[in-house]
Amino acid sequence: MREMQYLRLLEAAMEQSFNAVLITTAQLDRPGPEIVYVNAAMTRMSGYSREELLGTTPRLLQGPETDRDMLDHLRAALANGEHFEANTVNYRKDGTPYWVEWSISPMHDEEGTLTHFISIQQDVTRLVEDQKQMKLLSSALEMSPDIVVMADAAGNIEYVNRAFERYTGYDRDDVLGQNPRLLKSGQHSAQFYRNMWDTLTRGETFRDTFVDQGIGGRLFHIEQTITPIKDDMGQIIRYVSIGKDITRRVQNERELKRIAHTDTLTGLVNRMSFDQRLEKEIERAKRYKRPLSLIMLDIDHFKYVNDDHGHDVGDQVLVHLAQVLLENLRAADLCARWGGEEFMVLAPETALTEAAQLAEKLREVIADTDFPVVGQVTASFGVVEAACNNFSAEVVKRADKALYQAKAEGRNRVRACDGERSTPRPPT
Repeated sequence: MREMQYLRLLEAAMEQSFNAVLITTAQLDRPGPEIVYVNAAMTRMSGYSREELLGTTPRLLQGPETDRDMLDHLRAALANGEHFEANTVNYRKDGTPYWVEWSISPMHDEEGTLTHFISIQQDVTRLVEDQKQMKLLSSALEMSPDIVVMADAAGNIEYVNRAFERYTGYDRDDVLGQNPRLLKSGQHSAQFYRNMWDTLTRGETFRDTFVDQGIGGRLFHIEQTITPIKDDMGQIIRYVSIGKDITRRVQNERELKRIAHTDTLTGLVNRMSFDQRLEKEIERAKRYKRPLSLIMLDIDHFKYVNDDHGHDVGDQVLVHLAQVLLENLRAADLCARWGGEEFMVLAPETALTEAAQLAEKLREVIADTDFPVVGQVTASFGVVEAACNNFSAEVVKRADKALYQAKAEGRNRVRACDGERSTPRPPT
């Protein structure tokens, strides 16, 4: 009974695996190794049914874009009984290509005879149902890049694979018998764990992204599936957890989000993100009848900086100006590079008079700053307060008019505007 329970436990783990598993004989001479096992993930990935794959050769999955040099290295490694890893292109049943990661290892019987090759290509899913394939299943789990944890009904860890050790830094001997809460990072609420246990105690599978903490405090993100395993009486006897590390993906997504909202040169908020924030702040100001002001500033004669010193120096000036602005603004203010040498400051809870004072402070600081290569520069400012019936485009237009009025009056000054009057744009 225990052996059958263990078999069911391993089969459940394989059904949840993210990797495809393909097992062949060790025959390397033509017609080549014969496929003796594929899991569900392999059939989904290839488009072939299990019956179509069994008894054939992996050459069935190869095509014109499959790396031939890599195949030569593969055959040489397998002939020497060596582990082999590589990326290449395989082909689905309908002829469409796909990339596959191969991790191929030799298997030996008790006498040391080479009998099979195990190829982990994606998810590790269902293996065969007999005792021999259970041994192959155990080996596949150990080689899986996915984190596998098995716990008893009380939640105490009974098994972890090598991927668990690799990602967490814990040796398996250190965690056996312990509760998985040793990985808690403090990033999840108590309600998150209540939802998890409510789902599991109902006998249902729980899926979510966990932020876990390994040895040394390193955080990693895991797409995790936890499934309760029941005995013949319907009682939960174990839990099987399969986790895929998505830390790099999360980091990449965060970086893409940062890039999408940030000016790459200055590190300030970019125009698109500023527009979105301006819309929200205007709506908030209307709803709560609170003041909101906008400051637009432009470096005076910036064209001459680029013409006389080159665009690299011009970029240095812009970066230095961004730093000056950030160091002299309030915590609630939002500063953005609007484009070229133009910058915006959004000042919530700030009326026109106070915003004009803030702009004058910035003007003086800029005029007193020693900029790279060029030394002194000045800036002109347009300041407006959003009216209760203004849209964001109208507020920006008024600030633009006020800015160019300041330039028309001689530059290096602040023009606060509470009306719609403006002057034509002079040269920058």
